[in-house]
Amino acid sequence: MADELTPETPEEEQPQKKHKQRKNALYPGVSEELAENMRSGWADTELRGLEPIAQAGHTAERRAALSARFPGERLVIPAGRLKTRSNDTEYPFRASTEYAYLTGDQTENGVLVLEPAGETGHQATVYLLPRSDRENGEFWLSGQGELWVGRRHSLTEAEQLLGIPAKDVRKLAEALTEAEGPVRAVRGHDSVIEAALTDKVTKERDEELRVYLSEARAVKDAFEIGELQKAVDSTVRGFEDVVKVLDKAEATSERYIEGTFFLRARVEGNDVGYGSICAAGPHACTLHWVRNDGDVRSGDLLLLDAGVETHSLYTADVTRTLPINGTYSDIQRKIYDAVYESQEAGIAAVKPGAKFRDFHDASQHVLAEKLVEWGLLEGPVERVLELGLQRRWTLHGTGHMLGMDVHDCAAARTEAYVDGTLEPGMCLTVEPGLYFQADDLTVPEEYRGIGVRIEDDILVTEDGNRNLSAGLPRTSVEVEAWMARLKG
Repeated sequence: MADELTPETPEEEQPQKKHKQRKNALYPGVSEELAENMRSGWADTELRGLEPIAQAGHTAERRAALSARFPGERLVIPAGRLKTRSNDTEYPFRASTEYAYLTGDQTENGVLVLEPAGETGHQATVYLLPRSDRENGEFWLSGQGELWVGRRHSLTEAEQLLGIPAKDVRKLAEALTEAEGPVRAVRGHDSVIEAALTDKVTKERDEELRVYLSEARAVKDAFEIGELQKAVDSTVRGFEDVVKVLDKAEATSERYIEGTFFLRARVEGNDVGYGSICAAGPHACTLHWVRNDGDVRSGDLLLLDAGVETHSLYTADVTRTLPINGTYSDIQRKIYDAVYESQEAGIAAVKPGAKFRDFHDASQHVLAEKLVEWGLLEGPVERVLELGLQRRWTLHGTGHMLGMDVHDCAAARTEAYVDGTLEPGMCLTVEPGLYFQADDLTVPEEYRGIGVRIEDDILVTEDGNRNLSAGLPRTSVEVEAWMARLKG
């Protein structure tokens, strides 16, 4: 990795220097001759005739709904800033969900401001970093200059792409400090903007804004549904990639699986939507196993929980539990088929007008029945469910909202989410599981170390639901046949 430009060696340490340098006032370590040279000789690279981004119409509708919810108030939604990974390197930037949802933009330092206009409306402006300044040397002397990190859109280009007036963000903090009137802001992304608003906002009012934006994302528009399907389709291909290289993973580790899926995510999308869980053998019993450094052994199961994130930041979230050698053992099949039956009951409960909790209850009922049938719990089933005894082995909720965040709408009120009612356009996961820890002495030895989860992304439709991830087989027989085709 190239190091950033450092000042030249002092003149007294260069005995062969023949020419006296003129000092540069802005960058003392750079000669004025070099600075002058770098200011000129650059072609005009302004992009013209740009078409609006695909979601521009949808983001305008979202801003209009936000404006109607908070009339007469200034609303400030930042994208966020780069975060240091170590020393002078940063983590890859990911714009805040709220900002990307309302603008379609994903650049660091961006801020959307809705200024009250008239009695009820707002004027939206997106504040962005303009093109790097070549006159003062920022283009090549700053570590975030365009020569180092790549070209930014000009403010004019941004306006054409986003359909929103654009201004220089470097002047925003001062303007917000001087602004008057009620303000709400999305917190946790931009400390500079928050500092400028310190005396103008309250946590309670800001939380209302965050909650509204979380709940607004519950019902997806046509663009969002298309992006989720795109994410799922790429994810399906990523799972196929993994099956084809299981023999190589056996020779290395779970990281081969992780890397294989990541390649698909980066080639077809923006990234993975969350840390991939590539859990082989007993690691499948650790719900969020993301170390992915364990052995991959023939005869064990692989629980692969992974999702591709699209360039517009919508993510899939799919899980399959696969026999590494291509065939389930009798006990693996018994547990897998029970989880499949549970998932079938859960998916059937997803429909308009149903309570959000209904699919969880339906799935848990099946799993409780199986645990009683196998003699692991004493019935009746209603007693098991009332006391929650099945949770020793089912562990987690059966699903969650899905969208720009893998656990979308997380700030929504309980009454609007888990106690709410399903509507067409909502997208959620259905993902029951059974997990028998390797050291669990309450179950027969043959169960120990087996973890199974099956997860699909389900869209609520007008007349029921649609499984967006139906491209991946789910029954144990179908999984074996699918793996055989891919390996053959």
